[in-house]
Amino acid sequence: MPHTPLVLVHGNPETAAIWGPLIGELDRADAVVLSPPGFGVPAPRSFNSSTTAYRDWLASQLELFRTPVDIVGHDWGGIHVAALAMSRPDLIRSWASDALGVFAPDYVWHPRAQVWQQEGPGEASVQELWGGDLEQRLAVTSALGMTGRMAERVAAGMDPEMGRAVLTLLRSARQPAMAEAGRLLPSAAESPGLALIAVDDFERASGTLVQHEWAARQSGARMAHLEGVGHWWPEETPAPVAEALTNFWAELPDPERS
Repeated sequence: MPHTPLVLVHGNPETAAIWGPLIGELDRADAVVLSPPGFGVPAPRSFNSSTTAYRDWLASQLELFRTPVDIVGHDWGGIHVAALAMSRPDLIRSWASDALGVFAPDYVWHPRAQVWQQEGPGEASVQELWGGDLEQRLAVTSALGMTGRMAERVAAGMDPEMGRAVLTLLRSARQPAMAEAGRLLPSAAESPGLALIAVDDFERASGTLVQHEWAARQSGARMAHLEGVGHWWPEETPAPVAEALTNFWAELPDPERS
């Protein structure tokens, strides 16, 4: 019996290369990895890199499939996936996100994001983080907490175009934008959802545990509290996430019989 298509969407400052370990754990060589424009793939000249533009881009990609998909998002990819689940549940059989906490009404952007949201300091930060050579970018990924192959893969994909996309994206997401978007979370309950809650994500860039849990309840999503799992789980700890996803999918109705 053919699998429901599996689609993976990464975040910032990543490229599609981060998904290799999870794909291996899931034994899903057929998985489709979608790179948001500017994040590992060129952005069309007319693309404005806003939260709405990425949501609509993702919908346009899923419309190319002949059947609803299972979709998983990490970091900003998780935000894009949740936004899609709120607006186009017809395109998905199920969704999973590790970034639901950003939709809580009391979510506060992390300090680095707040710098990117400011005219002037944001440009200076992007030049510092994305404008250097490979050795300098490796220092950036290490400072972000990445290790080993993930740090190398992400550093290799960081470029000034990604930095420019980050500025536009984060500025479109200044509060109260995310809190307002979160009001639509109940709409995401039209499709089965899974909140991937990385318990050891100590910086809480995507929200606190309480914020993740609140958003999961609002969206009707099941919760997977992933002990020993940090923010960069696609490379560092894919096995617990693969297990949570596999268990989640196993309980969904068989699309061939629904």
